[in-house]
Amino acid sequence: MSAIIAATTAADGTIVRETVRQRSLKLPISLGVVAVLILLLALPAGRSGTSVFRLADRTSTLALPDVGVPTWQTVFICALLLVLLAAYATVQVARYRRVGLWLPIVFAFVAVFGFLTWSAADGLVPVTGLLFGAVSLSVPLVFGALGGVIGERAGVVNVAIEAQFLLAAFSSALVASMTGSYVLGILAAMLGGALVAAALALFAIRYIVDQVIVGVVLNVLITGLTSFLHGALMRQNEALFNTPPRLPRIAIPLLHDIPVLGPVLFNQTLIVYLMYIAVPLVAWALYRSRWGLRLRAVGEHPQAADTVGIKVNPTRFWNLLLAGSIAGIGGAYFTLGSVGAFDKEMTDGLGFIALAAVIFGGWDPIRATLAALLFGFSMNLETLLSNLGSPIPGEFMKMLPYVVTVLAVVGFAGKVRAPAADGKPYIKG
Repeated sequence: MSAIIAATTAADGTIVRETVRQRSLKLPISLGVVAVLILLLALPAGRSGTSVFRLADRTSTLALPDVGVPTWQTVFICALLLVLLAAYATVQVARYRRVGLWLPIVFAFVAVFGFLTWSAADGLVPVTGLLFGAVSLSVPLVFGALGGVIGERAGVVNVAIEAQFLLAAFSSALVASMTGSYVLGILAAMLGGALVAAALALFAIRYIVDQVIVGVVLNVLITGLTSFLHGALMRQNEALFNTPPRLPRIAIPLLHDIPVLGPVLFNQTLIVYLMYIAVPLVAWALYRSRWGLRLRAVGEHPQAADTVGIKVNPTRFWNLLLAGSIAGIGGAYFTLGSVGAFDKEMTDGLGFIALAAVIFGGWDPIRATLAALLFGFSMNLETLLSNLGSPIPGEFMKMLPYVVTVLAVVGFAGKVRAPAADGKPYIKG
């Protein structure tokens, strides 16, 4: 739901302002489609048996019992709850009322629980392992989304997140292998991401080249460059150039002992803890600091920002470098925290999913982070369903992360508005 202020002129010449309310049915329709799909799993495609959810893992200090639920009955109850939530969203939109963020979050939780219950008929779902894998896969997406939010809030479309990931992953692997320090590897990754961002800024801001075209060209260029260097340099001497030290896990006392979530959130690597700091810091700074005010000003109304003394293009340039550095930390996670070595095209299009998280999150750091976590969860869900022997065809499960991404951006995102000057070069004069 949104409101538009329209101005009309009355017969006596006075200006009358009217509020024209608009409503978008995209969210209720999307929720209704998902509710129907879960209902179909309960009725025509219902499965009998018991679905078991394991809440503890081998690192848990508190032994929690496995929880078993009847498969068909649980899926049916979840489907009914989803139908009610979809109906509530429809009523709210029909009355021109805003649907709170809590509703899609609760809806997603119930839908995932129902789907997992159906998939795990007479099987076992390791909840801690599922969540741990989802967080791990989400880390680069979160950093990429934060970089995308900063860049686009400054008025530059950052299609080159994929290139920033790749060059950062290559740089971190190379420097960490040669120095034996993962800290220097992370710094090298930030520099690699900033270099790609500098190239994007140079052509998009200085030479006013179409930003989307520059981003696509950089993605292709960095993909080819890192693939060439991997074959010509790293493969010739992997022991020296492609054996970076892995990031150690750091368990936080007491917090690590929290059931279920403790091992997931507080037995992680340095980059994950940096993510915990970066998300609230960027969210606070964007809306509560002078830096954030200037950043949003040059992305929303650069002419007005210029009139009050803000240097629009330098502000965009330096913030784009900051965005690239943040995305570079996500690139370092591929080689230092996940895979343990660099391989060509190892980012596998995750930069574009991070960009989708920016759009799905409405160019907001917190919402973009939640979107990134959703996409990371869907990627890990693909692996879990394969291990459970789900009756869903394997080809569809490989498509699952991308299907979730498309549905989220097209359906669940509703009517979102990018920064007014996003993608528009500023020429003073």
